[in-house]
Amino acid sequence: MPQKIRILAGSVTVAAELSDSECAKAIAGKLPIEAVPNEWGDEFYFTIPGKLPLDATATRKVTIGDIGYWPPGQALAIFFGRTPMSTGPDPVPASEVNLVGRIVGDALLLNKAKGAARIRIEKE
Repeated sequence: MPQKIRILAGSVTVAAELSDSECAKAIAGKLPIEAVPNEWGDEFYFTIPGKLPLDATATRKVTIGDIGYWPPGQALAIFFGRTPMSTGPDPVPASEVNLVGRIVGDALLLNKAKGAARIRIEKE
């Protein structure tokens, strides 16, 4: 069963879910996580504790609202629009990510959180 979570960045809060994959469960077990977010186009990413490998969900095809785990940076990536590698409307990660979740609210609200000093992921 998916784990309901909240993403808080600046004054913005969005609802999301983590999937049932082993990678997503490992991340859920580390919540709450608070970090300084990096921005890469319309993507927030930040290092989280632990190192996890690529899994069966690994892909470079993501859509707005997807949440991925990026093994090279040991980072959680939240996609809310185009990235520097995008050629169309969808975000494109720097390399493969494990799909671990999805924003269930309006992912575009995260545009208002650009420049946020902190991001927090917590269980709902």
